[in-house]
Amino acid sequence: MTPRKLPMRNILRHPGRTASLTVLVAFLALSLFSGSVIVMSLMSGLRSLENRLGADLIVVPATSRGKIDPEKIYLQGTTGYYYMSASKLDEVRAMEGVVQASGQVFLASLRADCCSMPIQVIGFDPATDFTIRPWIGERMKTDLGKMEVAAGSRVNAGVNETIRIYGQPCLVAARLDESGTGLDTAVYCTMETMAELLSAAREMNHELKIDGDPAGVVSAIYVKTHPGEADRLAGEIRQTRSPKVTVIQTRTVTSDVERSLGGVSHTIAVLIICVWLLDLVLLTAAFLLLGGERRREFAVLRSLGMSRRDLAYLALKEAALISFFGGMNGIFLGLLILLPFSGLIEQALGLPYLRPGWPTMLALCAASLAAVCAAGPGAALLSARKLSRADIGTIMREGT
Repeated sequence: MTPRKLPMRNILRHPGRTASLTVLVAFLALSLFSGSVIVMSLMSGLRSLENRLGADLIVVPATSRGKIDPEKIYLQGTTGYYYMSASKLDEVRAMEGVVQASGQVFLASLRADCCSMPIQVIGFDPATDFTIRPWIGERMKTDLGKMEVAAGSRVNAGVNETIRIYGQPCLVAARLDESGTGLDTAVYCTMETMAELLSAAREMNHELKIDGDPAGVVSAIYVKTHPGEADRLAGEIRQTRSPKVTVIQTRTVTSDVERSLGGVSHTIAVLIICVWLLDLVLLTAAFLLLGGERRREFAVLRSLGMSRRDLAYLALKEAALISFFGGMNGIFLGLLILLPFSGLIEQALGLPYLRPGWPTMLALCAASLAAVCAAGPGAALLSARKLSRADIGTIMREGT
């Protein structure tokens, strides 16, 4: 048996010891990798939502509060359905300081044949829209036609498939990139198509509370303002109160969320550091305890001619191998938790959650693995040095 083969042989001959150390290292890798992915996903989700919506103000009817917290429209892309007269759009558009204003109409589908759950339908005006149209433009170069829709990334329908919404056939003309919000479970159409769907929903006795022509309503007004005008315009719009409206200042919401995310990130970072310190203490204690059990083993190896350097190499290589396998298992477990359950994590957190792309995920995997592969041998170093310097004769006499 050569010194190079001894580390693996020792690992295989002591399955209980190996398993306990592997579990400790796996937990260390899991906490580091999962915590890093969650923090990055929250930050990416917020940036993505800012880019997708691109509005400084969102104006919705005050009655929306009875159906949904208006701030969830921004944070989660969850829209519900509620309506106000489209004349409000003209009023807002005429205000000083408004650069662009565009209306959207929301409709919650009771069930679509593409999905196992209700989906959100969002109608927009291609002529004035500055939030959805650029997003769709990443996937198709032409505007949506009548009874055509663009599907969010979580809608189970492919391009050129037909889905039925309130009995109306709609052709899926594009599938959109993931945003990490409830917008991914929606489909998007023009106002012309939305008017048809609203009429169909009303014919099916879906209570919409729309008086008159469905084409004469909007659910929300997205407003882009001149720099520094958002606060003043928000106050002016609230004062008009004709009809009563709720104004969401996206920068204020984003700042609040960024502060919250900063706190969450800080908390997770502290927890990761605490877990690391605890795990390192446990690993060091485990290697020291194991060192006490291996004193005679090391003394025999020294008597057979192995140098102190060879013994240190043996202990460190064993720790490195255990750290590598434990780290791989911890990261793999993290992937099994994070990949399939991203939607549940987003719902639990109640915040935009956009998982990093695979290049970033692989980089995090490599960084986490490198960290634990350094931590394991580092924890074993003290025990290895202590064992390699022990007196052979004293240890051999202890066993007699």
